[in-house]
Amino acid sequence: MIKILFVCLGNICRSPMAEFVMKDLAEKAGLSAQLEIASAATSSEEEGNPVYPPARQELMKHGISCLGKTARPLRKADYAYYDLIIGMEDSNLRAMRRIFGGDPEKKLRLLLTYAGRGGGSPTPGIPGILRRPGAMCYPAARGCWKACKKLSRTGGDAKKRGNQADSGSCHAGGCRYPVPGRGPALLP
Repeated sequence: MIKILFVCLGNICRSPMAEFVMKDLAEKAGLSAQLEIASAATSSEEEGNPVYPPARQELMKHGISCLGKTARPLRKADYAYYDLIIGMEDSNLRAMRRIFGGDPEKKLRLLLTYAGRGGGSPTPGIPGILRRPGAMCYPAARGCWKACKKLSRTGGDAKKRGNQADSGSCHAGGCRYPVPGRGPALLP
């Protein structure tokens, strides 16, 4: 099983949206049993709070429920548990390194790297995500699929995996998932 953790500042908007889009993609591809997907926050200020209502509504527009999700802080033990830990922006990555005491196994990534954008770019924030639903999550999720395929070939072994931050999507068949403005996209 490949374990993926999405991380943002509060775990009430960006990282839960990425978590639930990825879970939806996994379910539609019949891979839910092979992937464990979760999200967390670099701070504890929102701990226990539900997903931000406009983010929850946007997910529901796409038929994705996040009912029951509450924010939780990132823990040092998460580094050993997860195979791939994806921050939404550079400030998240810095906080993740601080919480984990570094990244010796090269598990930490930035979400937009998977969407074909440079690693240093911040995500568009709540207003940008909600104005252009899917503009960030769908391309990034496709890139994550590509990384997961590589992880599955190495049995999730971080030392064998190397840099999984390849961008773009793999068109090897599988689940069709609509990408806003681009029609259906194939996911491995």
